[in-house]
Amino acid sequence: MAEKAVNGFADDSSSDKSLKKHATGDGATVNGIEKVRNGSPDSFCDIRPSMPLFGMDIGGTLTKLVYFEPANFDEFDLEEKETLQTIHRYLIGNVAYGKSGIRDVHLEMENQTICGRTGKIHFIRFPTSQMLSFIELAKSKNFSGLASGICATGGGAYMFEEIFAKEVLLQLHKYDEMDCLLKGIHYIDRYNPFSECYFFRNPRDTELCKKMPFDFRNPYPYLVVNIGSGVSILAVRSKTDYSRVSGTSLGGGTFLGLCCLLTGCETFEEAIELASQGDSKNIDKLVRDIYGGDYSKFGLAGETVACSFGHMMSKEKRDTSSREDLARATLVTLTNNIGSIARMCAKTEKIERVVFVGNFLRVNEISMKLLAYAMDFWSNGSLKALFLEHEGYFGAMGCLMEYLHLNHPWQQ
Repeated sequence: MAEKAVNGFADDSSSDKSLKKHATGDGATVNGIEKVRNGSPDSFCDIRPSMPLFGMDIGGTLTKLVYFEPANFDEFDLEEKETLQTIHRYLIGNVAYGKSGIRDVHLEMENQTICGRTGKIHFIRFPTSQMLSFIELAKSKNFSGLASGICATGGGAYMFEEIFAKEVLLQLHKYDEMDCLLKGIHYIDRYNPFSECYFFRNPRDTELCKKMPFDFRNPYPYLVVNIGSGVSILAVRSKTDYSRVSGTSLGGGTFLGLCCLLTGCETFEEAIELASQGDSKNIDKLVRDIYGGDYSKFGLAGETVACSFGHMMSKEKRDTSSREDLARATLVTLTNNIGSIARMCAKTEKIERVVFVGNFLRVNEISMKLLAYAMDFWSNGSLKALFLEHEGYFGAMGCLMEYLHLNHPWQQ
């Protein structure tokens, strides 16, 4: 394409019109003070930013897209209205996009106000491997006809920056991944009309296990265990005081990669379905397989895993293992490793609340209950494992919040 991009806007007549609506020169005057754009989208909401509003978290495995749908299209001029309605009809008129894109309808947040506009927030995900298809969609639906850019985070915000600018004439405005994660957690927990945070009571008891709401309005200090392709662990002591204290390369991407290798499955959902039907005791060596029962001196029950995949040293065991058993053992191995690292970090940081987030937990109640039990058991009840309904969307939500007024109540 011949047009060049200037401050995130295509240098042609239609984009010039959009630019002039929202700024004069390189900035805009608000209450008599010039605010410089510096190539970033309008984060000061005294002036409404151009629509549509997206937040993207482009991870190594999944891309998460948060879209703000305004309730009233009549306030836009004809050209804006037509473009917005085209995007709206496609994104909101579908629950699935192609073979792998999904809109999580059950996570929608209604009656949200962003920059003086009321509307609904939608949550969409697709494999990052399908990013080129999303770019083609953005071109065909004329995303750049109105928007100056897309607020984005994650490694893909850097990887795909050039192709977005070249093919879609949209600038990816990049924001820090961990900043966005925490902003998204705090906003959604505060403004979700339903309870966002929860824990499991009696996680190992099939009959008595119950999902319970948890009041997260005054959460500090807490640990965030963000389980994506890999794992990052943050100690959060206030909205502005946090640090990355640990992590591991063994995360959700490891689980899926190993399951694809061991079982021939192709998707995360298929891997979880296999795991739900398997028995990891056929793959893992337990304490009882070594001691004949409990190792009471150190409080190790006979059912405790002593050696992940330990039975696979035996040809006879390998010959009788099933795909389901292998998937379950892989899931248990990764979950136990993440839980162990999280527990040690919580002990080192002297923090009692551990919040597990990330798309590894999507449709994965097995891991959530394992983590809940492990945190409680190995800490003698001093640690509480907490979970959030929106799982892996917090980074994308944090990006969307760059459009919010700097004095929005959530920041108070």
